[in-house]
Amino acid sequence: MLEPADNARLANLCGHLDEHLRQIERRLGVEINNRGHQFRAIGEPATVAIAVAVLEALYRSTRDETLIPASVHLALQEAGADALVEKPEPDADEVSIRTRRGLIRGRGPNQQRYLWNVKHHDLNFGVGPAGTGKTYLAVACAVDALESGTVRRLVLVRPAVEAGERLGFLPGDMAQKIDPYLRPLYDALYEMLGFERVAKLIERGIIEVAPLAFMRGRTLNDSFVILDEAQNTTVEQMKMFLTRIGFGSTAVVTGDVTQVDLPRNIQSGLRQVLQVLKDVEGIGMTFFNARDVVRHPLVQRIVNAYARYEQDNPS
Repeated sequence: MLEPADNARLANLCGHLDEHLRQIERRLGVEINNRGHQFRAIGEPATVAIAVAVLEALYRSTRDETLIPASVHLALQEAGADALVEKPEPDADEVSIRTRRGLIRGRGPNQQRYLWNVKHHDLNFGVGPAGTGKTYLAVACAVDALESGTVRRLVLVRPAVEAGERLGFLPGDMAQKIDPYLRPLYDALYEMLGFERVAKLIERGIIEVAPLAFMRGRTLNDSFVILDEAQNTTVEQMKMFLTRIGFGSTAVVTGDVTQVDLPRNIQSGLRQVLQVLKDVEGIGMTFFNARDVVRHPLVQRIVNAYARYEQDNPS
């Protein structure tokens, strides 16, 4: 809770369209929610502590100055964001997954914690920027569960949200229109199981790749279910998806709360559910940040370059 409650200062703190809050989220890999002068940060304890310290410091600054992205950047640096090094849970055994491409292990503490959570919880959330391995590791866990007989089928789901293009202008029937949105899931499956085996498992209904809208009215038992790009679900869609989970099933929800393609007047279901379920026992939540990017080294430099540009050129 930030005191004293002052609407002008709170607007200054949050920035235009909450750009300052989103900047802190991207840098620290946390989720920040607020109602009036009450703020709540959700994430790993170490990063939440820094987020709270930064918010308090910035709010003090609003008495004398108008904040800009550079102000937020300096506050994060002074709070030690760059030097923050998270450690894996001390009692969490390292999880490794064997696939046709070899052994998959978590790279860094957040990936290790993510794999451990997926192995030990029926519902998991992996939240963070692109390239941090959220979807790839979730698919690896799903394939491992299928191969070991823990589940009987895999259900891989994505919301078919338009990001600049219109589905109606794409050629083909509905199945062909939504196929590009599901391609990242196919790519991970092909790498781990091979093209022919994936095709056979899809034909037999053991692997199902579908848009989120097709989940309504179903109950998924003995399944490993992945909801990818969950930041583009509405509040109603997220609730619908979570209530599809049946007995003997594991669900993993992945997304990046800073890359929402929904219309501005529609709340992201992922943003809301992290707040709703933050204190529910038996749910795993892993928050990634730019330090966890494991794609080509150039990707991390690109992510950081965009962050610097956004700081220097606020909209």
